[in-house]
Formats: sequence, C-alpha cells, structure tokens
Amino acid sequence: MPSYLVQVAYTPEAVAAFIASPQDRTQAISKVVKKLGGKPGKLYLSFGDYDVVGIYEMPDNVSAAAFALAIAGGGACKSVKTTPLISTEDGVTALKKAGGSGYVPVTAKE
Repeated sequence: MPSYLVQVAYTPEAVAAFIASPQDRTQAISKVVKKLGGKPGKLYLSFGDYDVVGIYEMPDNVSAAAFALAIAGGGACKSVKTTPLISTEDGVTALKKAGGSGYVPVTAKE
C-alpha cells in the first residue's frame, strides 16, 4: 500500500481551541484513515510552517486525496499538504529509468 506524508497547519482559532482544551487527535484521525481503507501511522507535533506531521498508508491516490480534502474541508486547518512517498528501492529504479529516458534539457549543447 502506498505511503503518504501529511503536513497540517492549524488556523489560529484551532490553536486557541487546543490551548483551551488540550487533546490528542491521533484516534480521530486514525478512524478516518481506516474508514478510507488506509493504515494509520504516527502523528507528530512540529514547529515551523506545519503544526502536525504524519505518515500513513492509503490504498491509492484517490483515497489519499479524499483524506486531505476531508481534513481541509473541516475548517480547522489553514494548510494541508500531502506528499506521496516511495521506497528507496523504487527511487533507485526511477533514477535508472530517468537516466535511460533520452531526455535532453533545453540547456544542453548539441
């Protein structure tokens, strides 16, 4: 099953709600991932542009998009970024395939 990195930035109102009533959202998020056919991973609080980072598995891109849309549509997030992840083995295969693709960049001298 494909893996995805999800990064979420909360709205100021959502952060204020968390401060007023601290809570762990892991179970709520896990239920959604499972309902969409995925496998939940760990969630981490983070500093910087995003407040939460998680890695989860989904059966396909459509399911991953549905998850991102559900989260974004809830109104508590100002940004939801989903990044498909591939294994290092698949990455090496992609590098080899790219090397044999015949692509010639515009900056190449003929």
